[in-house]
Amino acid sequence: MVAIRRLSWICLWLALPIAAAQTSATSTRSPLLEPAALATLIKQSSVRVIDIRDGRNAQGKTPYDVGHIPGAIDAPYRFWRGPDKAPGRMRDQDYLGELVQRLGVERDTLAVVVFEGRDFTDFGAAARVYWTLRYIGVEHAAILNGGMHAWRAAHLPVDNADVKIVVSDFDPQPQTQLVATRDQVQKLLGQPKARLLDARPKGYFTGDTASPLAKRPGTIAGASNFDSDFWFRDGSAVMLPVAELRALAEKNGLIDDGTTVSFCNTGHWAATNWFVLSELLGEKDVKLYPESMVDWSATDLPMDNVPPRGKQLWLQLKAALAH
Repeated sequence: MVAIRRLSWICLWLALPIAAAQTSATSTRSPLLEPAALATLIKQSSVRVIDIRDGRNAQGKTPYDVGHIPGAIDAPYRFWRGPDKAPGRMRDQDYLGELVQRLGVERDTLAVVVFEGRDFTDFGAAARVYWTLRYIGVEHAAILNGGMHAWRAAHLPVDNADVKIVVSDFDPQPQTQLVATRDQVQKLLGQPKARLLDARPKGYFTGDTASPLAKRPGTIAGASNFDSDFWFRDGSAVMLPVAELRALAEKNGLIDDGTTVSFCNTGHWAATNWFVLSELLGEKDVKLYPESMVDWSATDLPMDNVPPRGKQLWLQLKAALAH
């Protein structure tokens, strides 16, 4: 009997490292991973690194071709966005479900989004993909803080080998509570427990800068402005520590028990504000308006800070020439 007990304890002791390896990825629940933390996870089968970098160099190679985190899958940002004239428009459920399946992501996979890491705008792409994953029903997701810039700066390995993935049987389960539609935003106008949070640089909010895709400069009536750049260190793509993020949010009155709708021009910068408030600071009712001002400004719904018609035409011309 003693021998049997000893054997049982030995088997249990040997099994513990295996069980720990299987659960450590999904128990690493921080939505923002530092490079060193990701480096300890990349060999686990329950982790999928999703490289969303876009573009090609002079030799026609993509950033992924040139070098990526070992085991990462190529899924450029354009795969996650809408059409050229409405890039904030959400892809339909079937498309997103098939995309997640092709990436080999299961419901309990830790899906880590990797971007280049140039600046806060670049982070917005990662935040939008993260939000999309959470919307479609992926339970565990994270963003690499600082992107590939931070990974390389930490002297961590880079690979250019192709990665073969087994297609998953992921079943989409849209989390509609994460989305604010135009109609829903309209119903929140003037509501004392609702905050419409404009994530754009101040010039867009004040109507002094225009998106080439928006019909009118300005912002949604009653909105407040918090530039998503404020969450980062010195204009980089490295986010501030959570304690500093919370202090910044509290100082700007962003912590409360109401509903917050984050928006920008096309749901890109806005995804960063959503990510910080919802995922890092734990605010309970934060939504993203995916199509944002490109959608809202195309209607006759109320707006603030709309300049006179002559200035509007000048701003739209200026924006078109800049693009």
